[in-house]
Amino acid sequence: MQLTGAQIVIECLKEQGVDTVFGYPGGAILNLYDELYKNQDSIKHYLTSHEQGAAHAADGYARATGKTGVVFATSGPGATNLVTGIATAYMDSIPLVAITCNVGVGLLGKDSFQEIDITGITLPITKHNYIVKDVKDLASAIRKAFAIARKGRPGPVLVDIPKDVTAEKTEFTASENKMVSEPGTVCDSQIATAIKMIHKAKRPMIFVGGGAVLANAGAEVQAFVDKVQAPVCDTLMGKGAFNGADPLYTGMLGMHGTKTANYGVSECDLLVVIGARFSDRVTGNAKKFAKNAKILQIDVDEVEINKNVLVTGQVIGDVKAVLQRLNEKLEPANHDEWIAHIMEYKEKYPLTYNEEVLTGPFIIEEIYRQTEGEAVITTEVGQNQMWAAQFYKYKEPRTFLTSGGLGTMGYGLGASLGAKLGRPDKIVINIAGDGCFRMNMNELATAGRYNIPIIQVVINNHVLGMVRQWQTLFYDKRYSATVLEDNVNFAKLAEALGVKGVTITSKEEFKTAFAEALTLGKPVLLDCQIDADEKVWPMVAPGAAIDEAFDEGDLNAQK
Repeated sequence: MQLTGAQIVIECLKEQGVDTVFGYPGGAILNLYDELYKNQDSIKHYLTSHEQGAAHAADGYARATGKTGVVFATSGPGATNLVTGIATAYMDSIPLVAITCNVGVGLLGKDSFQEIDITGITLPITKHNYIVKDVKDLASAIRKAFAIARKGRPGPVLVDIPKDVTAEKTEFTASENKMVSEPGTVCDSQIATAIKMIHKAKRPMIFVGGGAVLANAGAEVQAFVDKVQAPVCDTLMGKGAFNGADPLYTGMLGMHGTKTANYGVSECDLLVVIGARFSDRVTGNAKKFAKNAKILQIDVDEVEINKNVLVTGQVIGDVKAVLQRLNEKLEPANHDEWIAHIMEYKEKYPLTYNEEVLTGPFIIEEIYRQTEGEAVITTEVGQNQMWAAQFYKYKEPRTFLTSGGLGTMGYGLGASLGAKLGRPDKIVINIAGDGCFRMNMNELATAGRYNIPIIQVVINNHVLGMVRQWQTLFYDKRYSATVLEDNVNFAKLAEALGVKGVTITSKEEFKTAFAEALTLGKPVLLDCQIDADEKVWPMVAPGAAIDEAFDEGDLNAQK
């Protein structure tokens, strides 16, 4: 049958099972939006306040559901406004398809109104991208975009379509071959080497990253830990791949990881790394990382092997498939003495905070208590993000959504909207600092417009908290451009945007307000006023080894 390019895009989205799209219209993409209007019964479009918010919403939808997120934007500034969101997805390996429309083919390269080379701009931050200049190639490009976004290590793909291509007609043949990602083969010799390394270990430690979440390998990780009988730590992106309430869980590893996790990795004789890429925030001084251990790395992407840290052995393949193979062959082990040693660290070095006043850690713990660990938590970046990672126990994958690789301030609110729309059965809470919240707080209007019942918690210290923490510790308290001295009232702002807003100054007020927010069934903002000098502990100084982690008590002891 003969279809226009715009109709082909919509039909291809339906083929891929897409029922939710985020975006913002404009002149170049009007033909697609006209077809969306005609197909609103099968594809729901959510108009955000800004294209960056749309990109983050599509990303949050993908992370929460495991599906591929889809975002639309028009040419020029519409397309460039997606860039930060696309880069965020790229750094964290999130499957995303961005569809932009450009000026007509005859106007390309002529500095036309709202023309931009968006494929050139996004080349370094996408797995692949296309500009489709012939309508005959459009269906193939859309289908390939979804295949590439999901295959192997996931990531974003961009398809740019000139406006005249969306109007032109061609013959379209429907396809029922919805993209399914195959796990691929796993090398037998690599499995054999891994088995030997694990069986020889006396002090094994298991380190879980975001790859385990992306592979939906939570059950396999649990079975592997049961077989190996070893303490477990994770990355920021690996939260929930292993139950944070399990006795063998030692906490997050790295710059703001627990002393238990950092000491365990520094003392183990085998570190089994599952879907993690050895970020600098995890390793600290890479030359001193896991200095007593052989390292076994399991990863779908061969490029990650020996990139940041040299490893002893590797298994390349889908994490879920690899762990299934290992679990079939591994003999149950006993490392009681080693585990007891690590549990002594866990008892000796718990995460603590000032319990007398309202603090970030208290807020996170109270959210955990009232939600019984069943919520989806999104975050912004900085102190709020670290507290959310430290003090909420994530029981399952896809319940902690945060910008890990790029560290995108302004990510969380848009992501929370996508997560709630993708998982309406879940309580969804965005944890923000006041600095991050300012960046995309306009998306509260989106929450209000569609009555998306997310809870926005602002941990408001009236400073750029994490930057100020560094200035306090390493810059002799020269607080350059980090004090937010103004009279912005977030609760009133929320009300103006159609969202209930509450200002909170005490622990009791937070308990009451959050309990009410859980019952309202509509978006709520809680503006929680805390001290400007609350800090995230422990911390590893830049360039130091992770076993040199220090906290406030250590600093006081040095005085």
